[in-house]
Amino acid sequence: MVTFLLNNRLVETYKNPGMSLLDYIRYEADLPSTKVGCREGDCGACTVMLGELTGEHVEYKSIVSCLTPLVNVHGKHIVTVEGINLDKELTPVQKVMVDNAATQCGFCTPGFVMSFTSYCLSHERPSIEGAINAVSGNICRCTGYKSIERAAADLNQIIRDKNLVNPVGWMVEHGYLPAYFLDVPRLLGGIHPLDYTAPENSTYIGGATDLMVQKPNHILNDPILPVGALRGLKGIELDGSRCVIGAATTFNELTHSDLLCSIIPTLRNIMPFVASDQVRNSATIAGNIVNASPIADLSIILLSLNAEISTSLNGNMRIQPLREFYTGYKKLNLYEGERVESISFEIPSPKSIFNFEKISKRKYLDIASVNSSILACTEGNVITSCHVSAGGVAPIPTYLFNTSMFMVGKTINQETFEKANTIMQAEISPISDIRGSADYKRLLLRQLLFAHLSKLFPELLKVTWL
Repeated sequence: MVTFLLNNRLVETYKNPGMSLLDYIRYEADLPSTKVGCREGDCGACTVMLGELTGEHVEYKSIVSCLTPLVNVHGKHIVTVEGINLDKELTPVQKVMVDNAATQCGFCTPGFVMSFTSYCLSHERPSIEGAINAVSGNICRCTGYKSIERAAADLNQIIRDKNLVNPVGWMVEHGYLPAYFLDVPRLLGGIHPLDYTAPENSTYIGGATDLMVQKPNHILNDPILPVGALRGLKGIELDGSRCVIGAATTFNELTHSDLLCSIIPTLRNIMPFVASDQVRNSATIAGNIVNASPIADLSIILLSLNAEISTSLNGNMRIQPLREFYTGYKKLNLYEGERVESISFEIPSPKSIFNFEKISKRKYLDIASVNSSILACTEGNVITSCHVSAGGVAPIPTYLFNTSMFMVGKTINQETFEKANTIMQAEISPISDIRGSADYKRLLLRQLLFAHLSKLFPELLKVTWL
């Protein structure tokens, strides 16, 4: 039985645990304001808030309900736009939308309202950029985004004095949320751990943001077990000289980790290119890896960090280099029943430089045509160690072994770049598809290699036009 709080009502249901939360909200709970749009996490029309008890407080974040299996909300607080409505007046979030004419047909409006409300509940210091980023995963087809940007600016002004320590209490006090929110910690605390047990051959799911798109019938019809029911699969910590990331750690937990961002300072700038805020709140690092997409952004980054993957089967642990984990298109060095426990990598030396590049049809929130990552250590103008990876140019996320080896000991100049590109081109095998021809992808990767090296050594390479 899956038990959760839906707005101010306790839900106990034996419905299929693989049912999407969106379908439960609309067709079982009869709350129609959460809309059915793309069912792929792209439009944001189905955005709701998910609250999770952390200590004595509930932390809220926005998610897309179309990509959330029902089993993943056990013990959580799910909030739709009906759950924030006040008795006789608009909430301040709803009012800034109305006052700025930031809604027209209204289909997408509940999703925007929930994303903005979730932003108000964050512990971040208010900023216009933060407010706009909060709705980066919401699409409006008729209003025009300038009016929504004005609403974001006004919202930023009226929450500038919010309590960053206890935003829920502040928002109830100032009329952003109904009073029942103050009782949510007690109600969630009374929900027992998930009593759902699945057969041994169950599929472990994390955020399921990819599986719900590619294999919705598999999630609906086959036994599944959420990794949230397992302990010890979340978190980012140091183990000696290695950084260890739990398999169920979400994209946004990576983004908000001061430890990880001190190791990879550009990480917070990279993540907005990967997925929307709602998807990053659910998607997990292991899911991105096990998906085995040839263009998975995190996999490409971790390959350049020379990461290792730890897996377990019947209590037995196994560690292998991530570059050996992919054996063919969508094929993994993973036994039946084996699950990913963690990802780890050696902390780069202070002399190392990391860079990630991605080319896609849209700048933000899009699947890459080609992506690439590099981690290189230098002494003066000489590369002393190098790890280069690339996506979209082979059936698997690719560690460019020969290119990486060639770069070691080389002084960077135009000749070295051209030789490295020749070696790299021999390592890849792109195909023509909807994202571009094979020749185009070869050209893109050449330019990404140049982008890497020009950022590592901006004074040593001249601009090369093709």
